[in-house]
Amino acid sequence: MNPLTSTRDLLASERRFLTAMMELGFGRFEFVRIERGELVLAPWPTSVRGVKFGSEEPAVHRTSDEFELKRQVVEFFEYVRSVEVGEIRCLEIRHGRPFSMEVEHRHETNGGRRG
Repeated sequence: MNPLTSTRDLLASERRFLTAMMELGFGRFEFVRIERGELVLAPWPTSVRGVKFGSEEPAVHRTSDEFELKRQVVEFFEYVRSVEVGEIRCLEIRHGRPFSMEVEHRHETNGGRRG
């Protein structure tokens, strides 16, 4: 797979989630499923916005739908793409970018079938 450098390199689901991270600004996403290296966005994961009183809300400036990806975003999506089956328990977002996460990895048995 080609290296990720810009939004042109992202899957549709990744672009959608990147937009959501940028709009959230500060906070976290919880219980984001991963299947075959792709985020499962239906149902949409829980998002929790961090609110600080007495501080200015940072503005999100985007002039185009296509732009170069920041290092944290590249590392996040590369990690997601490396996971066959799992769940991001908590993905912390700071300044609209992934900051840290807790991930549960699931190991499929019986050829991926349960029971």
